[in-house]
Amino acid sequence: MSQVIDVLKDLIQRQSVTPEDAGCQEMMGDALNALGFNIESMVFEDTTNMWARRGTQDPVFCFAGHTDVVPTGPITSWKTPPFVPTELDGYLHGRGTADMKGSLAAMMVATERFVKKHPDHKGSIAFLITSDEEGPFINGTTRVIDTLEARNEKITWALVGEPSSTDKVGDVIKNGRRGSLSADLTVKGIQGHVAYPHLAKNPVHLASPALTELSQIEWDQGNEFFPPTSFQVSNIHAGTGATNVVPGELTVQFNFRYSTELTADELVKKAEAILDKHQLEYDIDWTYNGLPFLTDSGDFVKAANYAVEKVAGYKPQLLTTGGTSDGRFIAPTGAQVVELGPVNATIHQIDECVKMADIEQLTDMYEAMLTYLLTDSVKA
Repeated sequence: MSQVIDVLKDLIQRQSVTPEDAGCQEMMGDALNALGFNIESMVFEDTTNMWARRGTQDPVFCFAGHTDVVPTGPITSWKTPPFVPTELDGYLHGRGTADMKGSLAAMMVATERFVKKHPDHKGSIAFLITSDEEGPFINGTTRVIDTLEARNEKITWALVGEPSSTDKVGDVIKNGRRGSLSADLTVKGIQGHVAYPHLAKNPVHLASPALTELSQIEWDQGNEFFPPTSFQVSNIHAGTGATNVVPGELTVQFNFRYSTELTADELVKKAEAILDKHQLEYDIDWTYNGLPFLTDSGDFVKAANYAVEKVAGYKPQLLTTGGTSDGRFIAPTGAQVVELGPVNATIHQIDECVKMADIEQLTDMYEAMLTYLLTDSVKA
């Protein structure tokens, strides 16, 4: 029997659809408490968070992750019940196996092994766990970070367990993420009859050239670590549903994923300048989802590279692609942040699954990172 797979099965059978935690953090907290961790439960509105720490000294190695999972979709479409962990051909099936209860189980077991081998390790080990990563991310990691910052409690290194790997565990480490900036745009027109267009003002026609320009402009060329900034329309709507009515307004939602070559404020100014150039009458609401962050060098990247090469025998690729993660709330405090987790091929999908051997390897990688950073037994 595998200890880490047993822990993972325990987590999967808890139906923690965001923002529910379903007792995951209590189970984790009990196990960590037995290892000498001080456990703080931080409940904000509908979200349960846990801050656990062993030690009082710097540096602080923090495992960061989430217990919540996305909804299952039609249960009848699953090969196996989504909250009944099921082994099939070397894979463990269930909602959250890859995103990200597999990482949580690996963190727990790696920490237990490390503490038993090195009870007097340097610095501190911490866990920052939320049930709000898959939801609106309002009352989760960001609120815990606010609490820690208010009492000047700093994280040195944050290992986020998001499923970063592409083909095999550890082949990709995310050492940063692009920023995310969203907008809700309403372009105003005058509703009327399609047979009398001179009495109406069609916002779809008016906005189309501006949206085309926004979609075709080169915002930047990216840099060594980030691809060029991208613009994508995600939703667009106008009209009453009738074919003979010119719509009175057009609503558009769009998003920028941006590099460190631009700031969010610069994007706002450039985008609004284009809308103004096309003489649109509009309202726009901007949502700052997260700043770009990057850990391009330092002990933490070295530790992650060391761990993957030691356990798996290959060198990982450092990338900043993909969506956002809770690392965006931790990095602004000055912490070095990397993401290392399972293969992401089935995340959020029907029949989500993870290769059990990958979780065993991930556990060894996490333990190797702890050993590299919190002991003197590894020579750089």
